[in-house]
Amino acid sequence: MSVFAKNPIMPGFYPDPSICAVDGDYYLINSTFAYFPGLPILHSRDLVHWEQIGNAMHRQEQLPLQNAGHSAGLFAPTMRYYNGTYYVICTNVSHGGNYIVTAKNPAGPWSNPYYLEGADGIDPSLFFDDDGKCYYIGTHPNPAGYSYNGDYYIWIQEVDIENMKLVGEVHNVWNGAMKKVPWPEGPHIYKKDGYYYIMHAEGGTGPEHAVSVCRSKNVFGPYENNYCNPILTHRHLGQKYPIKYVGHADMIRTPAGEWFMVMLAVRPLEGYTTMGRETFLAKVTWENDWPVVNPGVGILTDEVEINLPEWNPAEDTTFDTSANCVPGSSRTYTFAGMKKLGDEFLMLRNPGDDMYQLDEEGLKLSLRSLTLKDVDSPSYLCVRQQHHNFKAAASFETTKLEDGQAAGIALLQSNEYHVRAQVKKTGEKLVAEVIVCKKLVDAVAGSVELEADKYACPELIIKVSGLSIAVEITGQDETAFLADDVDVRTLSTEVAGGFVGCTVGMYAVADTDSRDRSVCFKTFTYEA
Repeated sequence: MSVFAKNPIMPGFYPDPSICAVDGDYYLINSTFAYFPGLPILHSRDLVHWEQIGNAMHRQEQLPLQNAGHSAGLFAPTMRYYNGTYYVICTNVSHGGNYIVTAKNPAGPWSNPYYLEGADGIDPSLFFDDDGKCYYIGTHPNPAGYSYNGDYYIWIQEVDIENMKLVGEVHNVWNGAMKKVPWPEGPHIYKKDGYYYIMHAEGGTGPEHAVSVCRSKNVFGPYENNYCNPILTHRHLGQKYPIKYVGHADMIRTPAGEWFMVMLAVRPLEGYTTMGRETFLAKVTWENDWPVVNPGVGILTDEVEINLPEWNPAEDTTFDTSANCVPGSSRTYTFAGMKKLGDEFLMLRNPGDDMYQLDEEGLKLSLRSLTLKDVDSPSYLCVRQQHHNFKAAASFETTKLEDGQAAGIALLQSNEYHVRAQVKKTGEKLVAEVIVCKKLVDAVAGSVELEADKYACPELIIKVSGLSIAVEITGQDETAFLADDVDVRTLSTEVAGGFVGCTVGMYAVADTDSRDRSVCFKTFTYEA
């Protein structure tokens, strides 16, 4: 029996994927940068249907993100399993560097981080050899001297995994498949038929991104180049090809003996990428002791056939995921009476436990003076944008808003580039407005004054159609149209830069701090 995975298997902002196979279970983990909680853990049994079962960095004390830029924070995690323990290794580029967290259950709880002294650079991975020894592999500036941008070297060192310490000599083993290639990074070690393989990314996580591989009979090398490198890239397909930036891969083997690779790629529209880097899947075979990706095709495909029985996460009782949505699905959250939010919800940096609360009335979001333009923790509760075309809507009470207070929905790429649709109290007036922020400069794209009694609990709606949005607000028996055909190309990686995709969610703000005051949100909808 076979199933077919549709690419991307994880749509939207799921970059830098790592995959871990444990018996018949598969786990994905992705970068989250300045978002909290960090590092989502996704589970599947057929590589097609996925559920989020937790986040590896799920407590405030685990994850310092203060003053982290939107594309700083957590880079490129790797997830591995050995002898009853799950390991996640990652880089917090803003605080502490490279660290390991552990868990007995991938759903958590996960330990506090063990920071690795002497582990410089980024993109760490772990490899457990047949004899039980553990090795660290990562990338750092060329020890012989940094002669060009991205002049990095992949290095390996043994890890005392019991004491979470690097031991022994540092071995600088590889600086990429091509001469003077920038950014050899994201390395992983695999062992097959007596060879140690290093699979890594190179060329930078953009148009020249690629997956390459080398091998050795000894874990510390010397490593030989694969003359067929890169084994996967889309950089030769031209700027208008619909899937780009392919790279940063990881591999697993199924019980049926098949090999599969996950990697990141983007799906731009008209050359603009708003959803960020997504997770794709490809089949791998082996020829002459080298991996071949999608043989006969050589690029990513829309579908991938997998020799596994179909699995329905809704029928699996292994994990309690009743509060979580299926990734990529439409959903409506009715907050009144909810006990907890699903693991798919994100906040910025370290919001504190008082940012929101759930009670019998709904979700109460604190009114803070921190704005979405601040490199801080504003009152913003969001999910990932996972479709080019979708509708996001939120209903909330406006009757308790005071002068200078506002609430609404944001479509956010970063603190510098985002769109805010909000209802604001200005003096005695209640005004709905759409604000486009570009390079921290606000511009009003549309506004309308509301009759307070008709909009006591309005629903604010953002409709995203590719690279433009329309905004409307519905009240009692009437609808006001705020803006139409607002260009959101500025919310793309190509304009805003960085490593993140857009998120969409609820926010609240006040001219002055009002932490003892809040806005009550009744519902939030994400509909594709």
